[in-house]
Amino acid sequence: MINLIERRIGTAKSIPQMIMAGSSIDDIFVIVLFTSFTGMAAGITTDSNPIVEILVSLTTGASVGLLLGWMATKLFKRFHMRDTVKGLILLSISFLLVAAEKSPLISIPFSGLLAVMAMGISIVECYPELARRLSGKFNKLWVAAEIMLFVLVGASINLEYASSAGAAVGIIVVGALLFRFGGVIISLIGTKLNRTERLFSAVAYLPKATVQAAIGSIPLAMGLPCGELVLTAAVLSILITAPLGALGIDLLTPRLDNEHDESTKN
Repeated sequence: MINLIERRIGTAKSIPQMIMAGSSIDDIFVIVLFTSFTGMAAGITTDSNPIVEILVSLTTGASVGLLLGWMATKLFKRFHMRDTVKGLILLSISFLLVAAEKSPLISIPFSGLLAVMAMGISIVECYPELARRLSGKFNKLWVAAEIMLFVLVGASINLEYASSAGAAVGIIVVGALLFRFGGVIISLIGTKLNRTERLFSAVAYLPKATVQAAIGSIPLAMGLPCGELVLTAAVLSILITAPLGALGIDLLTPRLDNEHDESTKN
């Protein structure tokens, strides 16, 4: 989507921006719900309602992240430092937020991953130029981190178990993709997007990879009985949806209007 924005393809109707924004919100709910459900599966119970805990963790995580992002921009505007130093500071804060989620000192539900995402959103809103520069630096860091992430996830999977459960999990993944595809189409009813643009948006929502790779092995590391099943589902979802979505996006991209063509029509 960033590539399409740079090439000004689909930007006349803000299609790449819409998909990126929607994906971010989608990731937020996935992370919060996953954290809550793994806690329930591990037998971590409290006196409060699980739904209330989810809402509280969502609220506290977003609030803390937005506040820290705002404070970071004020700090960076007041004190001059290299972007590399700024990136290291934000990276350190991110690690602290994730660690704080399970800290015994935190007595209320709190989503560290959501706080990290909210901090990034806050920086984009308060200091767009810095966000753009830091995004380039983190993209370079991600080149190596991405390889390590997917290699570790692949090395964790039990091939014997995956071969026995693969068919059933594959059916579940395909069913979820159809549900997701239909949900995007329905959500775009009444918008100014034409049929091709709606189809592109639905296809662009199919790929699942990074979040699945990042959290798929957590239940297994926690020793949950469902750990291998969750990891297998995460890996299969990556293997099925990533190439399928990439192919669909590449095939449909040439059919989107670019910003120059749209202005010419007007």
